[in-house]
Amino acid sequence: MIRYLLVRLLWMVPVLFGASIVMFLTVKLIPGDPALAILGPLATEEGLRRIREELGLNLPLYQQYFTWLIRMVQGDFGISVTTHVPVAQLVWPKYWNTLILATGSLVFAVVTGIVVGIISGTRQYSVPDRFGMTMTLLLANTPPFWLGLVLVLIFSLNLHWLPAAGMYDIRASGKDFVDLLKHLILPAIATGASPAAIIARLVRSSLLDVIRQDYITAVRAKGMSEKVVIFKHALRNSLPPIINIIALQIGFLLGGALFSEVVFSWPGIGQQLYTSINSRDFPVIQAAVLLATATFVIINTLTDVVNMILDPKIRRA
Repeated sequence: MIRYLLVRLLWMVPVLFGASIVMFLTVKLIPGDPALAILGPLATEEGLRRIREELGLNLPLYQQYFTWLIRMVQGDFGISVTTHVPVAQLVWPKYWNTLILATGSLVFAVVTGIVVGIISGTRQYSVPDRFGMTMTLLLANTPPFWLGLVLVLIFSLNLHWLPAAGMYDIRASGKDFVDLLKHLILPAIATGASPAAIIARLVRSSLLDVIRQDYITAVRAKGMSEKVVIFKHALRNSLPPIINIIALQIGFLLGGALFSEVVFSWPGIGQQLYTSINSRDFPVIQAAVLLATATFVIINTLTDVVNMILDPKIRRA
């Protein structure tokens, strides 16, 4: 068990290293010259040369990468080329706002997905099952930005039940947690709807597979109630694949947050990334993508640890 845990933790290092290389090279492929974005269309060749030297853009690509990597490890994200402030001051507050949105979306996706999956799995081919699976099929293929616009149109512009924008920092004075939740509901639903649909379909499938097993028939033969059979035995043994798919959906949530934050004007890292891409602010882009990638890798590693705790086969390996 300890050996497996150490191996998973050590694997994080090469995975993050490889992800950083792919991310760095991908950012370099973004069209546009950062020096030209800073100085504008009237820039002189001398001015462009000076800016490229200051930013290290005149160095070989491998040297740029290792210089950037060393600074990242030290916590130095560099200076924004558009606002001229440390990138950490821009990214970290937005990162926590994105975690708030991602957490709300994850809670919505997991709760909704598991509830719908259990109802469908225990009532196969019934009206609730057919309706639920039809809705999950539609939502699984619905883009977050489109669903977000529909939610804004219905609940904000027509019904006036929930705000469409205006989320603030929870640490701001004069604001309460309830108001934050009101701003969180619509973007959380828009971001978490597709993962909820995928989770629901997997819960249904896993539950049906387990329910057909002989030991479930034996448990029922002992006279145990259906609630005990489903929740104590069937659902518990269905958890490993469900936890894996939930972890994979976190990557979708981080990607979907980019669109939801733009639609709902949510001051998160996705909106900051969108602004930075338009302004060719490469230091901010690199820091934002690296934080999102590191979060995804860490969560997947934690998922492996949870699976190890739940699955006796892994614990004995």
